[in-house]
Amino acid sequence: MNIDFLSIHDALRSISPYIHKTPMVYSNSFSKMFDAEVYIKAENLQKTGSFKVRGAFNKLMKFKTDKVIAASMGNHAQGVAFAAAGLGIKAKIVMPLTASIVKQEATKGYGAEVVLHGETFSDALNYAISQNDYTFIHAFDDEDIIAGQGTIGLEIINELQDIDVILVPVGGGGLISGISIAVKELSHKTEVIGIQTVSATSAYDSYHAKEIAERIPQPTLADGIAVGRIGDKTFEIMQKYVDDIIKVSEESIAMSVLLFLERKKLVVEGAGAVPLAALIEQKERFEGKRIVLVVSGGNIDFTLIDRIIHKGLVSSGRIGVFKVIVDDVPGGLHRITGIIAAQRGNILNVVHDRLSQDVPIGKTMVIFTVETKGAVHLEEIISAIRESGFRILQ
Repeated sequence: MNIDFLSIHDALRSISPYIHKTPMVYSNSFSKMFDAEVYIKAENLQKTGSFKVRGAFNKLMKFKTDKVIAASMGNHAQGVAFAAAGLGIKAKIVMPLTASIVKQEATKGYGAEVVLHGETFSDALNYAISQNDYTFIHAFDDEDIIAGQGTIGLEIINELQDIDVILVPVGGGGLISGISIAVKELSHKTEVIGIQTVSATSAYDSYHAKEIAERIPQPTLADGIAVGRIGDKTFEIMQKYVDDIIKVSEESIAMSVLLFLERKKLVVEGAGAVPLAALIEQKERFEGKRIVLVVSGGNIDFTLIDRIIHKGLVSSGRIGVFKVIVDDVPGGLHRITGIIAAQRGNILNVVHDRLSQDVPIGKTMVIFTVETKGAVHLEEIISAIRESGFRILQ
């Protein structure tokens, strides 16, 4: 394999005129929350809203062609489209039918022709590869792409010393492969750890089994890393340079998107939020360490963001949903709402259900949606209702 530290160094020199040197942001709030020293490498502020332009420019600048084709769920599509437009190259992008409409339109906006094909990324990939009249640009399993993404690692190490851990989102493995090569050359003691969602685990399973494992991705908030099979090249690099890969839940991803909005005023897509989700789920592992979160992108689908925020609020206990069995008589509901008010909870919604099988005659089940200060406050409200003699179903 020809990719090494020198090729990443050369890539940074080549692409620097075309990209942003994204900021490294110290987060006081995250540092206090997780008892660590937490920095954010904000690639969500990169051109096109994702790190993908780095690899795209590095690849397209390496050879002479007038037509390129790529397959992508969205961020690679935008990166290739943007880079091709900047270099005067015609681009065709194949996306699965399930790709975000927002990302489809953004890709068209950068001047590329968008073709929708298949239900999965694999379907789109196979179709793109079959188009022999175009030069194919792989999303991650390509040495020039990997070298371009690795420039993030150079920027991180050049700006911050004595880093204990760098947490990196992993889909096909191009980003973490490039970063790990650069980081291990300059800071051998720094751990590079990949993060996947439990809904798409090819990299996780492959890394730990030490052989490539193909997995069908399930629906996920982190669509940017919903890849069914990591690359051959990236697998080899990850086995050599990456220290670990861990999985995080969809609930933690939603909570992380919400935390980025609330605490840092940053719009972060699900894939970019998985490093923070790892801190949420494995806080003890990272306590006391100097940590960099690679926030890979900010191209969130705003038609889904309200659901993501709501899921994050529920996961953190900021919104609680519980059921109470109440006497179906005047004043029964008023007693419970009074208890919630006394506990300073804010009732968002109330639904009556008299027809469920577990509701006795003369009773009603009331489903409350309540805004709280957090999980502890929610439990205080529920305990107060239960102590007043009401039966609660959760």
